[in-house]
Amino acid sequence: MTKFNICVIPGDGIGPEVTASACEVLKAVGEKSGHEFVFSEVIAGGCAIDQFDDPLPSASLECAKNSDAVLLGAVGGPKWDGLPGKKRPEAALLGLRKELGLYANLRLAVLFPELKSASPLRDDIVKDGVDIMIVRELTGGIYFGERGIGPSEGTLEDGTPKGIEAFDVERYSEAEIERILKVGFTIAMQRRKRLIVVDKANILETSRLWRKVTEKIAPSYPEVSYEFMYVDNASMQLLRQASKMDVIVTSNMFGDILSDEAGMITGSIGMLPSASLGDPGKPGMYEPVHGSAPDIAGKGIANPLATILSSAMMLRSSLGLADEATKVENAVRSVLAQGYRTMDISLSSEDKILGTKEMTDKVIEAYLQD
Repeated sequence: MTKFNICVIPGDGIGPEVTASACEVLKAVGEKSGHEFVFSEVIAGGCAIDQFDDPLPSASLECAKNSDAVLLGAVGGPKWDGLPGKKRPEAALLGLRKELGLYANLRLAVLFPELKSASPLRDDIVKDGVDIMIVRELTGGIYFGERGIGPSEGTLEDGTPKGIEAFDVERYSEAEIERILKVGFTIAMQRRKRLIVVDKANILETSRLWRKVTEKIAPSYPEVSYEFMYVDNASMQLLRQASKMDVIVTSNMFGDILSDEAGMITGSIGMLPSASLGDPGKPGMYEPVHGSAPDIAGKGIANPLATILSSAMMLRSSLGLADEATKVENAVRSVLAQGYRTMDISLSSEDKILGTKEMTDKVIEAYLQD
């Protein structure tokens, strides 16, 4: 029997509900496989601001650093929208990524056959299925660049004073780009060996550097076919030919936006898991792509499947339990095949609509029967 220490950060909104679901599934995994999962729950995000005036308390960060993996719910909400950047709940995410060295965000967008009717795309576009891995650089770019806001002494062309002026700097180094591209190429080797590097090289110097680094390292992966695609075109191609896409690797901001678009292709952003990884041996962080959804918090109707699928990614990528991960994923597919849905993925009167707990129980039941 192996013991795994999991740092659980429920966060805000529906975060506590969906992380509780994932933990229940992991407990079932432990019971069936003989492994032990020890959960240490700490706070971060808006709830931490309310309690400690700090989105990422030091004790929470230490828990994350000393764990085998981190399970995160969601942070943020309109309650804290008026706070300055470093005091906002989202600062907890940036802090965790930086302090844990989580530079690679893997966002898997899979359209389950049972949910094709929930996709906004036509049947002829998704008839062959959708299975896209978006590899997003996570600790560089505009989200971590120099920023500021203040009065400007300049004027517009017609002499109108500019007033308040704000700036955010996009900055990437060759080393940062190279390590995330290697992740993308490696994942492509394990999949269908097709890679798209998304950028805006017709405008941005950072994107032109991405292309130079890609050309430098691509010969090390001769089996992978790759192409460059402007981000505006990529956003259109996701809608036109999603089933033909395999692995997308891109910068922090572009990856953030495109993965949310991919989420809607799969029927609901409530179905998308993600993993944030750094160097081998360091804890990874696993979270659903969706936000805190404060409008449905506490109602027991949140979709737990993205968080449950994130825990499957944790089993595979951080804990070395690939068989158990596959069984959790199969359990989710089995439940969907039986017609069970949460409200966000239900489009038919024939669907059997379940709440958060009931859906979790069905997944556990399917897992134990496998």
